[in-house]
Amino acid sequence: MNQPSVTFDTRTIVAWDFDGVLNRNIVNGRFIWADRFEIDIGHSLNDFTEIIFRNGFDEVITGKVDLRDRIEEWARTVNYTEGADALISYWFKNDALPDTEVTMAMDMLSSRGVRQIIVTNNEARRAAFIEREMGFGNRVEHVFASGRMGVRKPDPAFFKHVTDVLEVEPKQMLLVDDCPKNVPAAVRCGWRAFHFIDHTRDQLRKVLGLNPQN
Repeated sequence: MNQPSVTFDTRTIVAWDFDGVLNRNIVNGRFIWADRFEIDIGHSLNDFTEIIFRNGFDEVITGKVDLRDRIEEWARTVNYTEGADALISYWFKNDALPDTEVTMAMDMLSSRGVRQIIVTNNEARRAAFIEREMGFGNRVEHVFASGRMGVRKPDPAFFKHVTDVLEVEPKQMLLVDDCPKNVPAAVRCGWRAFHFIDHTRDQLRKVLGLNPQN
């Protein structure tokens, strides 16, 4: 789709996706945190993913099932003696890979007084980690996470919830997201949207109204 031409004013709100945008943790569709899983944890990654992601992950992502409960089930099944909390800590810490180039753009927007939020398909535990341990709670106005909201992108209810809470019009929103389903979904809801992927990365600053890098 065509990328938006954006003129920033006091009404513009940038809505950042997290994984794949603010957090550069996905390479060729692979979450790289798991690359050392079998070496560090001593158990099969296939067994882990089969149990954690069985029947999809939506019930965890939307808060219907606690991620810790799912991991405890895996720990009991494979006899992982360190327990669920240790695995969650390992997962979240190794999955914390902020994209310096993108976060620099975020800081430039902050210096100009542009409102910013995070809109992410993450369950509540990781959302809290993103806010506190990774410090993004101090960098944005609000972290909207599917696990807290009970709905995930690209459901139109997700986008409506955001604008309802912010008490703004959809046209004020600019989504920056790497998921090809989320971008047109946001546009259908009246948002502007930028599809952030490798070959559009160099357009980000222009879209955000920032000077391009020299």
